[in-house]
Amino acid sequence: MKIWKKLAIFCIAILMLCSTAFLAVGCGEKDWNEIRLNEVTHSIFYAPLYVAINNGYFKNEGLKIDLTNGGGSDVSMNALVSGSADIILAGPETSVYTQHIADAPVVFGQLTTCDGSFIISKENITNFTLEDLKGKSIIGGRPGGMPAMTLNYILDKNNIEISKTKEAGKVQIRSDINFNSTAEVWMADKTIDFCALFEPTATITKKANSNYSIVASLGKLLEKEVPYTCFAARKSYLEKHGDVAEKFIKAVLKGYDFISKNTSRVVAEAIKKSFDGTTIDELEASIESYRSINAWSEDMILEEETFQNLMDILLFNNTITKAADWATIVDNTIAEKLNAEKAV
Repeated sequence: MKIWKKLAIFCIAILMLCSTAFLAVGCGEKDWNEIRLNEVTHSIFYAPLYVAINNGYFKNEGLKIDLTNGGGSDVSMNALVSGSADIILAGPETSVYTQHIADAPVVFGQLTTCDGSFIISKENITNFTLEDLKGKSIIGGRPGGMPAMTLNYILDKNNIEISKTKEAGKVQIRSDINFNSTAEVWMADKTIDFCALFEPTATITKKANSNYSIVASLGKLLEKEVPYTCFAARKSYLEKHGDVAEKFIKAVLKGYDFISKNTSRVVAEAIKKSFDGTTIDELEASIESYRSINAWSEDMILEEETFQNLMDILLFNNTITKAADWATIVDNTIAEKLNAEKAV
C-alpha cells in the first residue's frame, strides 16, 4: 500500500476518534482569532509568513499565531485533520491525497511557486549541469515528498536514468535519510556527493567547508511554476471562520509586500527573531537565493495551469493514478477578493 493511502486511512481514523472530543469542547470555548498554525518545516522559503509574524501584521488583524513545526507534510496534514491545527502550511499534494476524507482539507492560499531546495556539492563545480550528477549519489528527500519527486521528474525529462546504487551514467538517489538529518548525514558520509537542501540550511552547510558549493536550484531546473507550499484548512473551518482566514491571508500578503519593497538585508533583519543561531549575513544570502528563483507568490492565487503542473509530477511518480480536480482542492475566493481590493 502506498504511503499516502496509509495517510488517508489514518486521517479518517483520527477524525472518527476525535469527533466526540470536538463536540464536547464546543465551538464557543475556543478563540478562533488564536490560530494554531503548523508548518511543514522551518525555512526562509516561507519568509513572507515570518515577516508577517515579526512585523506585527497578524497582530494588527487581531490574530495570534501559535506556530508549530510538523517536520514533514504528512505530519502537518495529520495535525490538521486531527484538529490539533487550524491551518497548515504544506505542499498541496497532501490535500490531494486526503481529498476523499470527511471534511476534506482545502487550499486557500499559495505561498511559494517552485521547489525551494538547492543542490549542494562537495566539490566546487562551475557551470553545473545535470550531467554532473551521472555516476554520483544525491540525497533527494523522502519517498513521496516533493523534493524527491521533483528531482525524479527533472531527471526523467532530461533523459537521465536513476539507480538504487552508484552506476556509471546513472544517478543514485538516496531517499533513506531523515529530512531533518539531511545536511548532517551528507557532510559525514563521503560516499554521498550531492544533496538537496532548503535555506538557510544550504547556506550554513556551504560555509562548513571551503570546497562545498551550491550548484543549482531545483526550482529553476524544473523550468515551470509549481504550487509548492500552500495554506490549507478543513472545509468546515473556511465555511465557519472565513473572516479569520481572510485576515490571515491579508497579513501574509503584507509580508510579501514588505519583501518586495525592501532590500534582502532589511528582510533578513525582519525575520531574525524566527531564526535564532542564524546570522544576518546567512539570512540575507538565503533571501537573495529565493529572490533569484522568484520563490514567492505575489497574489497567493493558485492557478489551474500550475496545479496541473503539480499533477504531472504526482502522476509521473505514481503517487496518484488520476489527476485531482483543481476546483475541488483549491478555493481562491479569499485571495482573489483581497487582490481585487488592492487593485482599486
